[in-house]
Amino acid sequence: MRRTLIRLSLLALLAVAVLVTAGVLARPRTTPDSAAAAARPADPLTTRIARTQQRLREVPGDWSAWATLGGAYLERARVTADPELYPQAEQAANRSLSVRRDGNGDALVVLGALANARHDFAGARDRARAALRVDPADADAYGVLADALTQLGDAAGATGAVQRMLDLRPGLAAYARASYDLELRGRLDQATGLMTRALTDALDPHDVAFCRAQLGDLAFGRGELQTAQTEYAAALAADPSSVAARRGQARVSAARGDLSTAITGYADLTARLPGPSYLLEYAELLRVAGRHSEADQQLALATAAHQLFTANGGTDGLATAALALAQGKPADAVTAARAEWSRRKHPDVADTLAWSLHAAGRDKEALPYAERTSTGPAGYAFHRGAIHLSLGRTDQARTEFARALAVNPYFSLTDGPTARRALAALGGPR
Repeated sequence: MRRTLIRLSLLALLAVAVLVTAGVLARPRTTPDSAAAAARPADPLTTRIARTQQRLREVPGDWSAWATLGGAYLERARVTADPELYPQAEQAANRSLSVRRDGNGDALVVLGALANARHDFAGARDRARAALRVDPADADAYGVLADALTQLGDAAGATGAVQRMLDLRPGLAAYARASYDLELRGRLDQATGLMTRALTDALDPHDVAFCRAQLGDLAFGRGELQTAQTEYAAALAADPSSVAARRGQARVSAARGDLSTAITGYADLTARLPGPSYLLEYAELLRVAGRHSEADQQLALATAAHQLFTANGGTDGLATAALALAQGKPADAVTAARAEWSRRKHPDVADTLAWSLHAAGRDKEALPYAERTSTGPAGYAFHRGAIHLSLGRTDQARTEFARALAVNPYFSLTDGPTARRALAALGGPR
């Protein structure tokens, strides 16, 4: 059971990126990789699910096996980003609790991780704390708690939970969380060091690919395109089905100005995994290339994917706001982002709410939220700069545009050039 939980504990990290690739329209289409996959040995996760199901056919009252099955379904949802697996995970974990309620921390951890995956972060926090009342030394419960508190905006609490996890069981899951904790603080070099440590503990191909893709994202966030490309290639060598690595490669191609390769990459990526965030990125890329009708088609697919995620118990106000902004509906974006802010105080939410208010022409309201994102990716700084500029605060705008481009000159195909033009018009960096 614990091996399953160690691996599924990476769920919320992917959701943060995750962001967020929850929600698919269909199974991936048949590709040339499919035939190769059929020839490879059975996936360990598939084997584990089959063995656990067989165990439960023989001993249907095995509460631990039911919890293990719930964790395995949730891990499968992580690997495939398929929210239709969430109800199966929930049913298995609840079946475990129906057999044994007292002292069943394993099922509570699975339900907590599921709540994180569905973006019910308050529910995940409560489940994790209930599991810790069963076993105060449960490292997996601390992992679920750290993920939830991170999203709820309790940075100190999240760091404390990560430290307890490191104390109890240093390894892949703990190092990956500690890396993200540092990334949120803008300490990318240290975050990279901890993710490299996580990689040394990764044995399963999916976990190796996860770590490599995260290292690629960290390098991309620093504007180091060649390092990012190397990490994404290594991720795909470990797991050719890694959609995070494929997305990374497409972003690198776009940053290098190779729009044709980037568009081909996103077409392949979204055929394999049509999640809302990937479809939105694909739509933006198509607009940059002047292919507006195709971009509109991808927006329609993103809307449908988001609806599927919510139909399976998920809540994602950020995706709702992003869709509204892409559709030219800033008032709807403000409503969605404000509702999400009422649920959690994560920097991503502050940034999205600030940008939605800016798009709605409400910059005075936007500024306090923008100023809550003093550390983070280049896009945060660009948004702060644009809001300052709209308010006539030219010195602050100059500083933020310069910061965005210094952090990562490739941060956005559309906003990057805008930042350069604005900075030049303001007389350049000082």
